[in-house]
Order: sequence, then structure tokens, then C-alpha cells
Amino acid sequence: MTTTAPQGRTELLRPDGGPVRVLVVDDEQSITELLSMALRYEGWQIRSAGDGRGAVRAAREFRPDAVVLDMMLPDMDGLSVLGRLRREQQDVPVLFLTAKDAVEDRIAGLTAGGDDYVSKPFSLEEVVARLRGLIRRSGAADRRSESLLVVGDLTLDEDSHDVTRAGVGIHLTATEFELLRYLMRNPRRVLSKAQILDRVWSYDFGGQANIVELYISYLRRKIDAGREPMIHTRRGAGYLIKPAVS
Repeated sequence: MTTTAPQGRTELLRPDGGPVRVLVVDDEQSITELLSMALRYEGWQIRSAGDGRGAVRAAREFRPDAVVLDMMLPDMDGLSVLGRLRREQQDVPVLFLTAKDAVEDRIAGLTAGGDDYVSKPFSLEEVVARLRGLIRRSGAADRRSESLLVVGDLTLDEDSHDVTRAGVGIHLTATEFELLRYLMRNPRRVLSKAQILDRVWSYDFGGQANIVELYISYLRRKIDAGREPMIHTRRGAGYLIKPAVS
């Protein structure tokens, strides 16, 4: 089942109409807080834990629809936690968080039954997108869930990554796609450079805010070229997208 949030994005709901439940497990508080904030913005219920034993207890009480699980925890590794979670909920999808170069961990996690992984440092938008896919495929939310974002004559399909304006296809790079998706999930809302950096680039991205300006300019060339503009700048505040004035 889906519903459209006030900002125009599509929310996933459980078959009973309740919000999706996600358990976030990481021993770094800054990461659990960032992920929890991003996932709550999706309209989901979030519970967090900082170690393996806490994760198992929380899962037993909370009965999550998906789990974000760090591979390295202070009391046990992520594979041990996965095994205990699966004894309680056999089909709960698990998204592993792994170190950037930990290829062996990623292989071990997927071999042990993990459903997907993202490497640190990660983009919050990527985590959200991967979780949405896992939740849809697991059946925790209605399989007929819509994946289309629509603002005016601009459409973006979160599953196929197709983007069109007035029926004309637009090719975007991966980063351009994530930036446009974030804007389209928040139509008519001014988003600051800091917000965009947090959601589209890595949570600990060390670059400068002018990368946002650069990618906004790329998007404008592809989305607005030869058409009424949809992407707007609010000086000193940020950027927003809204339907073109006809």
C-alpha cells in the first residue's frame, strides 16, 4: 500500500496501513541519528540499537520490516546478529553497512543471507532507496507500490531510474539522479546546501558547498533548457523545484 505525503513523495505502508518499521543498528551514535532522521522523514517508524544484544532485543519487541545492520559491533559481529534475527524473523530483509574496502565482509554478509549492502561513507539517499527496494520485494509493503515522483510535467521513476519531462526522456548521471530525486521529494520546499550535501553526498563528505551549485547547474541544463524553469534559487537560502508557470 502507498500514500502520497504532503510534500508529494510516495510513502510505503504496511499491508495493515501502518507505517513501515526499520531497525537501525550501529555503534556510532552520529550514524544512527542521521539514518534515523532520514528514515523518519520517509514516514517510517524507527528503532535503533548500538550493539548486537540490543539489536536482538529491539527486533524481538519492535518486529521490524527491515534492518540496517553494521558489520562491526562492539559485542558481536553483524553475521552473528543476522543469524539471531533470522531465527526470530526468517524473512526480514537486512541491509549491511560495511567499510569502504571490506570486500570480504560484503561477500560474507551476502553469502550468510544479507539482502544488500552499502559501503561507508554512504549517501543517505542511497540507503533510503535501497531500503525501499528491499521492503517492496519482501512484501512488507504492497508489491504494487508506486515508484513514480511527479512534479508538473517532470516524472522520475525510482525503480527504473527513467526521467522524463513532457514525455521526453532525460539522461542523468547517478549523482544528478539522486539530487533530482531529493528535490522532487520536496517540491516547493527550499533546501539548503547543507541539507543537500547531507542527503545526496556522503554524510561525512569533505568537499565544498560549491559542488551543490555545480550539480544544480548540470540539472538545469538538462531539465530546464529551452523550457520554462522548474529549478529555482533562493539567494542565501537554497534551491527548490516546482511546476513551471504555464
